[in-house]
Amino acid sequence: RFFVNFPSAKQHFSQFKHMEDPLEMEGSVQLRKHARRVMGAVNSVVENLGDPEKITTVLSIVGKSHALKHKVDPVYFKILTG
Repeated sequence: RFFVNFPSAKQHFSQFKHMEDPLEMEGSVQLRKHARRVMGAVNSVVENLGDPEKITTVLSIVGKSHALKHKVDPVYFKILTG
């Protein structure tokens, strides 16, 4: 749904940035892999709710990767966090 509502975010994903059909995206192996990584990070945060240092580490790794390696505009994180 995120990519349907914010199609410009797809520019950061070479594997599916040209997909326009939401059903095609839903069936994308690459998108499913990314979704599993996202959910893995979310799961790690939830599992460590009692350990703020671990949460900070997980989110820092994800944030740095997206900012430095993938050059993701921080606005997308603001959109995702509401």
